[in-house]
Amino acid sequence: MNNLSSPYHGIFFDLDGTLADTAPDLVAATNQLLVARNLAPKPYKFLRPYASAGARGLLEGAFGIATDHPDYITLRDEFMSNYEKALLVHSRLFDGMDHLLEQLEQANLPWGIVTNKSERFTHPLTELMGLRQRAASTVSGDTTPHPKPHPEPILHAARIANVDPTKSIYVGDDIRDVIAGKAAGMLTVAAAYGYCGCKEPPEAWGADYIIQSPLDLLQIIFPNRG
Repeated sequence: MNNLSSPYHGIFFDLDGTLADTAPDLVAATNQLLVARNLAPKPYKFLRPYASAGARGLLEGAFGIATDHPDYITLRDEFMSNYEKALLVHSRLFDGMDHLLEQLEQANLPWGIVTNKSERFTHPLTELMGLRQRAASTVSGDTTPHPKPHPEPILHAARIANVDPTKSIYVGDDIRDVIAGKAAGMLTVAAAYGYCGCKEPPEAWGADYIIQSPLDLLQIIFPNRG
């Protein structure tokens, strides 16, 4: 019997770089683009931080181009095709995350996913990882009219989970996660173990807490666990 109690009503997570380590498959899809053009693949450690911004970030890292570049759309579509064919080769939950989710479930605390990844990828990936069946809500970047840093995706997830956003936590590895979480009225937690791809370090994002591993969340969620 689990006797953990929490002052919070719901916990919501970003997906890439927070809940799951998906960068290996995202980087592989990016390097396929380079190899197909007879260019050398980029080192994983170099591209990993760019995974925080999805296709936009990875194409910037690999090719040095922005969304207004004439080749961007072609490269983006090819990247998405590559990724769709190999969503779950090396991706996995971060160490300790499954234990954390089990603790939430045993305490009857709903948890959800709020990502800027499009539903085209979020739904099959979370199904394959066994997450969508467990999550109280799963909201993608194109589920609502606005992606993060707009608060609507997070508020939408809270409504689906039937929890008060002002008594909930949002965890993410990018400054836009903190901006969105704060705008939704949630306590915000910066996942410093994630990709953290923006120029400012997590300490500069204004989050309520910074964690170095998923298990660090336990003391925040269950402050009296001892």
